[in-house]
Amino acid sequence: MKQQEQAETSLIQIKMDNGPESSGRRTQFLARMVQFADVINKPIQLLYYPPYHSKYHPVERCWGILELKWNGAKLIDVETMLGWAKQMTWKRLHPVVELSRTVYDKGILLGKEAMQAVEAR
Repeated sequence: MKQQEQAETSLIQIKMDNGPESSGRRTQFLARMVQFADVINKPIQLLYYPPYHSKYHPVERCWGILELKWNGAKLIDVETMLGWAKQMTWKRLHPVVELSRTVYDKGILLGKEAMQAVEAR
């Protein structure tokens, strides 16, 4: 978004797929969303799609178009996969494709104070 659009935006809405990683019961996820809201200084509203309704979710539709694009191609290495992803278009736009090798730790729990801060919001 352009800077003026960002300044005029009063609420961020994020469409969620209702999967276990982004569940409203995941305190680590919610803590990160609260941190993000604090950084951008805007309220965030999470919009959860009902289970098994991926056809309505724009990200899921984008994945479907990507699958059609590489339709049986052998994804033999990362470069091939990224190349196919960069070639696809969705709504006449090419995606921004970047490789992330970040490995996230599992089993990290929030401390009692952090839990209370998330629950207070």
